[in-house]
This record gives sequence, structure tokens and C-alpha cells, in this order.
Amino acid sequence: MAGFKGKAENTIDSKGRVPVPAKMRRALRPEARETFVVTHGVELCIVLYPLDVWEAEVEPKLARLDGFNREQAMLARRILMWSDETSLDSQGRVSLPRDLMEA
Repeated sequence: MAGFKGKAENTIDSKGRVPVPAKMRRALRPEARETFVVTHGVELCIVLYPLDVWEAEVEPKLARLDGFNREQAMLARRILMWSDETSLDSQGRVSLPRDLMEA
């Protein structure tokens, strides 16, 4: 899966915004349109995908999961029910949904 390289530690401000490091912003492809899909990860984490990566890699994988297989269906539901789009603001931050942060 395409992704960012490196490590960055950031804090979430009181309004639920987190800065995306400049190195990672520069790595975004134009197809992402400075937009991300944020969702609940498989582990207890929040995952951020550039929109183009979500559309090209994540959505097709979710579509291939067996809706009649309880575990696969639950995984797809969990990922999709928490999914939301967020775009970079003028300060290079993205806003995280409050319900996702609380979960």
C-alpha cells in the first residue's frame, strides 16, 4: 500500500486539529486534492489515508470482503462507519471527527 515514509509526532489541539508534517504534505499526489479519509484503524488508532490512496487501494479491498462472513463483514462495517473526509486547512492541519477521537 502506498503511504508516507518516516516518523512524526504531533499533538491534537483543543479543536481536534492535527498538523500534517510538511514532508508528508509535499508527498501528496495532486489526485488526493489535499483531502484525506480518516477512520478507525484495526488497532486502537486513527488512520489517515490520502483520498487517492483510499479510492485506489482501500475501497477495492473493502469491496472484496465477504459480506456473508461475519468477521469480514464486521471489519468492513467498523472501518466504513467511522470513515470521514477531511481536507488540509491553510495551516496544513486536518480536523479529526470528535466521535472518532472519543472512540
